[in-house]
Amino acid sequence: MLQNYLKPNCIEVGVDEAGRGCLAGDVYAAAVVLPEEFTNDLLNDSKQLTERQRNELRVIIEREAVAWAVGVVTAREIDEINILNASILAMHRALEQVEKKLKFDHIIIDGNRFKPYKKVAYQTVVKGDGKYMSIAAASILAKTHRDEYMCRLHDEYPQYDWKGNKGYPTKKHRAAIEQYGTTPYHRMTFRLLDTQQTLNFDFE
Repeated sequence: MLQNYLKPNCIEVGVDEAGRGCLAGDVYAAAVVLPEEFTNDLLNDSKQLTERQRNELRVIIEREAVAWAVGVVTAREIDEINILNASILAMHRALEQVEKKLKFDHIIIDGNRFKPYKKVAYQTVVKGDGKYMSIAAASILAKTHRDEYMCRLHDEYPQYDWKGNKGYPTKKHRAAIEQYGTTPYHRMTFRLLDTQQTLNFDFE
C-alpha cells in the first residue's frame, strides 16, 4: 500500500519523468498534488500497470488531483544539455505550471538526482513511484502523456514502430534506424545502433 505523504502537514508535490532511456522523442515529467484523503488501491508505479490501467488512472488523477501539470523537453534540447539535465528541466517545467495554480511546501522526486527548484524543500526517493501516491500519480501522467505523443509521431514515421516501442531501443527500432536513417525526433547524442554501443561501450 502506497503512503500519502513523506512529510505530513504540508502541501507536497510528487514528481516523476518518462522517456529518459529512449532513442527518440521528447522527455516528459509530471508533477502532482493529491488531496489528503485520496486513496486508490490500483495506484502504483506506472511500469507495474497495464496500458489500460494507466489510462484509467490518468482520468481519475487528472479529475481528482488538487493540481497537476506535465513538462516537456525536446529531443534537440536533450542533445544540447544531456538527458539528466533535460529530465530535471522537464520536472522544473511541470513544477512551474503547478505553482501557478497552487503554492507547495515540499517536493518529492522519484530517483536520486535533482536540482533545487527555487527555495522549495525537496527529497529524492529511490523507487519512490512504488512508495508514495503523488509520485506514482506523476509517473502515470508522465508515461501516458508521453505515450500519446509517441503514437502521434508513429503516424508520421510508422517504420520505426513508435506506437509499439515508444522510442525505446528495441531490436526493431534499431533495425529501422539502420535501414532508414534518423528522423528529426531522434536523439543524436545517444548511441542509436548496436554497433555504436559495442564500439563505445567502454567510454560511458
